[in-house]
Amino acid sequence: MPKYESVFIARQDLAPAQVEQLAEKMGKIVTDNGGKVHKTEHWGLKTLAYRINKNRKGHYVLFELDTPPAALHELERNLRLSEDVLRYMSVRIEEFASAEKKNPAKEAA
Repeated sequence: MPKYESVFIARQDLAPAQVEQLAEKMGKIVTDNGGKVHKTEHWGLKTLAYRINKNRKGHYVLFELDTPPAALHELERNLRLSEDVLRYMSVRIEEFASAEKKNPAKEAA
């Protein structure tokens, strides 16, 4: 299955527990549609470069997904409908960044 990285920004007035619940809800959508959530990272409350819907800050959440395109489409549809999500972006990747590559310099030594 294709691999994706998906990041969304939640509203600043949400509590961290609410952001975690939102992330779990979105992860469940992926797993219910035949995908797998490889990793979820909560980056915390960060200052935005510009205001989005009168918000100066936002909670950032990263998903690493191993999922069919239909499940990603359903995830993005739900992110679009959620009033708590300011922005989202999904990108197809070759392999996860957390997968450690062997260092060729160490192998040669």
